[in-house]
Amino acid sequence: MKESTALEFRIATRDDCALILSFIKMLAKYERLEHEVVATEQRIDEWIFDKSTAEVFFAMVDGKEIGMALFFSNFSTFEGRAGLYLEDLFVVPEFRGRGIGTAMLRELARIAVERGYGRMEWTCLDWNTDSIEFYLSLGAIAMDDWTNYRVTGDTLAALAADIAKTI
Repeated sequence: MKESTALEFRIATRDDCALILSFIKMLAKYERLEHEVVATEQRIDEWIFDKSTAEVFFAMVDGKEIGMALFFSNFSTFEGRAGLYLEDLFVVPEFRGRGIGTAMLRELARIAVERGYGRMEWTCLDWNTDSIEFYLSLGAIAMDDWTNYRVTGDTLAALAADIAKTI
């Protein structure tokens, strides 16, 4: 890494909800999805710290948080064991190109191996060619045969409400 001291990682605590939200908003701006952010500090506190549904760590240089990874465990029925799902990885623009993203992915891989997980997965927007090239350079494989699907909001509620209609 250039022009900085050693990179360190710090696990997020409940006191970091505002910081986590600020990284989420920076990522949303980068991905051109600011309009989709409805997260609040209170929701982050509840879902990450009360309900323990995700984990967060920060990459730090000179005592300042310059990157964030938010991840959780998923499960592979084919492997019969958990995996690590990376929901978000973000490095602030002025620190990109210094190996921080690589170090963060290595830390995630270390966590996955330490926990006995069988794999690590994430998604990437199709237009984000810089990130795609970066992931491929690390040995990641694009899952081109798979398409992600999502149900949210009113559609999710309607799907849940219609269970009686299918029986």
